[in-house]
Amino acid sequence: KRKESTDTMIRRFFRHLIESFKSLKRNGWMTIAAVSSVMITLSLVAIFASVIANTIKLSDDIQNSVRVVVYMRKDIQDQSEQIEQEGQTVTNENYHKVYDALTAMKHVDKVDFSSKEEQYDKLIKTAGNNWKIFDGDANPLYDAYYVETTAPKYVKQVSADAKKIEGVSEVKDGGVDTQRLFALGTFIRNWGLIGVALLIFIAVFLISNTIRITIISRSREIKIMRLVGAKNGYIRAPFLLEGAWIGLLGAVVPSALVFYVYNVVYTSMNNNLTDQNLHLYSPHLLVPIMVGGLFGLGILIGAIGSSISMRRFLKI
Repeated sequence: KRKESTDTMIRRFFRHLIESFKSLKRNGWMTIAAVSSVMITLSLVAIFASVIANTIKLSDDIQNSVRVVVYMRKDIQDQSEQIEQEGQTVTNENYHKVYDALTAMKHVDKVDFSSKEEQYDKLIKTAGNNWKIFDGDANPLYDAYYVETTAPKYVKQVSADAKKIEGVSEVKDGGVDTQRLFALGTFIRNWGLIGVALLIFIAVFLISNTIRITIISRSREIKIMRLVGAKNGYIRAPFLLEGAWIGLLGAVVPSALVFYVYNVVYTSMNNNLTDQNLHLYSPHLLVPIMVGGLFGLGILIGAIGSSISMRRFLKI
């Protein structure tokens, strides 16, 4: 009996599947209208979701690139084991004192040294040769440590602790601009996700109404099926499959656009962003997720839209 029941269910499924194909073809213009509605809505979802995802990614990259810059006093040579003193080479008693103090602090992930000569060379490259008048002993810059924290939220705390270290001249962490940056990142992350959720809700509403119109145009067909004794489940099944097919077909063009457009945008923008230590999501990562999500969302929305629209006629 169980085998017969399974065989019956399989035959019934394929019968409903074939019927859904026939219905799509039979109601050509309404099918095109529904598929077009799904296509436009999913395209907007894809564009908005891609923009928001990469905006959040860039915001996180910017936050993670915020570092604490610790400048040392002129008389401190923290990286030299030996120093010149009164014409003699002696052991440097201050060797690595600042470095060791920084690395021992809580929430410090990495500490990199930058000599005043290295900073001077970077200044010449960025600001021009006019700064060459400060070459040699006239160099006004300070040796510095670039401190990376384990999380952006610890920047202020690490900055405050670094100021207490003996031998430190000045500490910079971006001040108010850093706090504004963190606040902006949080704002984008929270409201971006809310915006995507709202757009998906609008998509469900619009697509459901479009599919409802196609079902209303076939209300006579549904009434006839009820009059001949067809069960609600039997009547509903082809429409659910039809809604799923509409969602599937409507996701084809948005998926193709995501595949092509995102690769073009990534190729044109990512090289410039990489120079600033910023990165977009790789197409190998984002595109499959977006395409799979669009097809899944299209099928789900189509089936849900059909189910909601059928309630009125089946009187559930």
